[in-house]
Order: sequence, then C-alpha cells, then structure tokens
Amino acid sequence: MMNCWPFASAASRALCSGSRIATTLQGWRLDEVDADCAAATNAASSPSVTGWAVNLRTERCASCNARTSLAGSRPGYWQPAHFASASATLDRLTGGRLLINIVSGADNQMSYGDALVDSALRYDRTSEFVRLVRRLWAEEDVHFDGEFYRVRSASLTVRPAGFATGRLPTIYFGGASPAAERVAAAEADVQLFWGEPLDGVAERIARLSTLSGELRQDHAPLEFGLRVTTLIRETTGQAWHDAEEKVAKMAADAGAGALRIGRARSGAVGQQRLLALAQRGEVLDDCVYTTPGTFGGGGAGTTWLVGSATDVAQALEKYRELGVSHFVLSDTPYHGEIVRIGDHLLPLLRPVASSPAIRPPSRP
Repeated sequence: MMNCWPFASAASRALCSGSRIATTLQGWRLDEVDADCAAATNAASSPSVTGWAVNLRTERCASCNARTSLAGSRPGYWQPAHFASASATLDRLTGGRLLINIVSGADNQMSYGDALVDSALRYDRTSEFVRLVRRLWAEEDVHFDGEFYRVRSASLTVRPAGFATGRLPTIYFGGASPAAERVAAAEADVQLFWGEPLDGVAERIARLSTLSGELRQDHAPLEFGLRVTTLIRETTGQAWHDAEEKVAKMAADAGAGALRIGRARSGAVGQQRLLALAQRGEVLDDCVYTTPGTFGGGGAGTTWLVGSATDVAQALEKYRELGVSHFVLSDTPYHGEIVRIGDHLLPLLRPVASSPAIRPPSRP
C-alpha cells in the first residue's frame, strides 16, 4: 500500500502545481486525476480502500478547490449502512473531497461472496444501494424496505462534510446497457463515458438527457463525464510513435498468452461499443486511437486520445462543447504520466467563467 504515496503526491502536483493550472480548472471540473493505485500496486488490492487512502494523502488546492481522487466501489462488497458510514467519515476527514464511482458490472464476484450474477438484478440492486446510501447520509432514523436491502431506525454518527448545507459526495456511474443507463438517469450525479468518438458521446448524451427527464425526481440535473486514457508528448509525431510502440508491446504480450482485462470483459455493452470502433478505423475524429482494444486494452484503456498536449486539449474541448463537464484522465506508468498531464495538458484547458469549479450539490 505504501507504493501508493508517490501517486498521491503526483496527483496533488498535477492539480496544484501552479496558479495557471488552478485557473484552467474553472468550468472543466477537472477535479479527478485518476491514480489507479490498485492496479499499479496489487491486483488483489481493494480499489475503494486504496482510493480512499490516496485521498487522505492528497491536498485540496486552495485556489481551485480541486479534488484529486475518484474511488470505485461495488455494492456487492458492501452493505449500504457500512458504506454510508465509512464514506461519510472519509468525506469529513478530507474536508468534503470524496468522489465515488459506483460499479455494477460483474467481476469475479464469487471470490468475495457476491452470488448475484443476473445483470438486470445487479442494476436493480445498485439503484436501491444508491438511494439508501443517500438517505443514510442525509436523514435520521431511516427505515427502508427494498427488494435487496432493509434497514430499521438507521442513523449515522458522522455525516458527510457538507451535510449542513445539503452537499453530499458526488456519485459517478458508468455503463452503456439500457439497464445501466436507467440507473444513471435516475440516481447518479455524473454519467461516465469511456473514450468513444464525438458522435457516439453526443448520441448517448441526447438519450440520457431525455431519460433523466423522465426518471429523475429529487436530484440536480444529470451531468456527464469522460474517463479516457490520454497519451501526450511534446510533439504529435512523438506521441504517435510512443503509442504505436506501446501497442506493439501489447500485441507481443497478447500473443504470448497474457491475460487482458479487455478480453475478460468483452461481454459488457460499453466494452463492445469500444471494441467495435476498430472496424471504423485505427484513428477516429482527430486523435481517438482504437487499436489498443484489438490487442487487449480494456475499459478506459481500450481507446486512447493521442497527440501533443495541444492536440489532446483541443479534442477534450470538443467533448466539453457536447456537454461533458467532468474529465477523468490517466495513462501508464501512472506516476510519470500524472505529472505529464498536470504540467502540459491541464494548463491548456480553456477556463469557462460561467461554470463553477465544483458541481452544485444533489438534493437528498
């Protein structure tokens, strides 16, 4: 676990290395630099605990109010009351900097005792989980009767840092299946997309905006985020040289029989959408590189935004113009690339004076 601390330091530097970076955060809500320490240290690590530990080791940038850690959590790992208590405590310890990514997709869940394998039921459970956690954060003496969870007379001893003003931890959610999109539209604060081309993201934003209008009742409007790998270098040519070199190594490893996340999760709808992009071409839009998925890149690593910092900043601006306002960016090796993103990419992101640095709170 101690191997995470260099990543935490790098994440703090990436967001707070200078006033210019702090200024460009306005309106982009680029408050999540994803230091995926669980993958970087030990595949068996708990992503939520590791992310929370990183959060405790990072600092808020005073001039931009930036947050630096997005912690992933699965309902199958937690009971809602335990999660609500633990997350509220961490949010208070970090001064209200907790961001939560709820993950419903199946992994090797029987290894930790989660026997719910039906995909539709998993999303139904996630919907209940999020609703109950929000109530526990915000209410006293909670009674809840659901299909998956029941509680009686539940109250938290420690509340989230922003409880008194109605500000609760921001909940992110991904997934591209109809069931996943219904959960996001009804319950999430931010719907996360992977690195699809602009036309795919625009189509999903339009559909989710309509769906959220139909299903959403007690929350602020649904916002949208992009979780993507960004490979940036000093020049466009150097970036593409390094990208192709990394993919060649991935191809060699895959040929040797290496296990790849992208192959293991290829049944997920969102993953299938990304893998299918390679049939449209190796490079889509200006710099969406689809080839990594062909050789085993999975999740946010299936497609990459490749180019100079200027190239990638211009690509991100086009996503922002579509309505994407949260950006979760990373590349490997994590430590060096987090610093590169902070030093070279973030200063180029154009500030948006009319948009606050941190989203308004959801209503409980």
